[in-house]
Amino acid sequence: MTSPQTDASEKTLNGAVAELLHILDLEVLEHNLFRGISPKTGWQRVFGGQVIGQALVAAQRTVPEDRHVHSLHGYFMRPGDPTVPIIYDVDRIRDGGSFTTRRVVATQHGKAIFSMSASFQIMEDGLDYFMPMQDQPDPETLMSQAELKEKFLDYAPEAVKSYWRRERPIEMRATSYEHFMTDKKLDPEQHVWMKATDTIPDDQALQAAVLAYASDMTLLDTSLYPHGRKIFDPELQVASLDHAMWFHRPINMNDWIMFAQDSPNSSGARGYNRGSLYSRDGVLVASCVQEGLIRVRDPKRK
Repeated sequence: MTSPQTDASEKTLNGAVAELLHILDLEVLEHNLFRGISPKTGWQRVFGGQVIGQALVAAQRTVPEDRHVHSLHGYFMRPGDPTVPIIYDVDRIRDGGSFTTRRVVATQHGKAIFSMSASFQIMEDGLDYFMPMQDQPDPETLMSQAELKEKFLDYAPEAVKSYWRRERPIEMRATSYEHFMTDKKLDPEQHVWMKATDTIPDDQALQAAVLAYASDMTLLDTSLYPHGRKIFDPELQVASLDHAMWFHRPINMNDWIMFAQDSPNSSGARGYNRGSLYSRDGVLVASCVQEGLIRVRDPKRK
């Protein structure tokens, strides 16, 4: 995996993308041991997509370059502390003839906050099929983040304002923002175009890490739609519990990717969500699933 700092230095990137590439460029501490930092966002906990992306980078650094990630399965165990580094310890489980398996444990303050298993494969030809993407409006016809801020931000809760005012490495353009404007119970599905806000180097290992980072955005929200709730609802305790991804085809985060999401179930204070990620021309490049905590806070509990 090429160091993103080497490629990025050839031109000036916007601050958010430069920062994302920086946090994905882990420091090597020792054989199989890496250290990652968090951006200074003011958040009380580390964004889950950051931990997934950094853990994937740690695993990639121990795998031959001709082997590409085809799946990962991760569990969030404790909230990450953004004020201190995260240590990623890679266990080289297996190096086979065509598949390589790694396990990564992320720790802070002497305790595990995240664990992930990832599998890598050499490039092979084989049977090829994917479920086609539903017709969606072109991203250029949808409101940009700047237009969204100008139109709606003044009327949004303070938590939403803080979230959207930050410069972001990934631009999201949803086909509908109805869930932000109403408490109406909606069908548990959403469609969001997304892409990097500046150039990501043409390195499939890095492209996969950036997609893993972005895949934690908006996904858990989908399970709140049928309840008329929002991710920023102060009456809810919301957090990712686990996250799995499958990488099917080459990724290009420099062009629009359609993130088609649905939520078949919510129960037991958990929401189950699925996502299909399509390239601009409708080719399925990755899939993901996530279960998250969507607990209604007990006002009696302090």
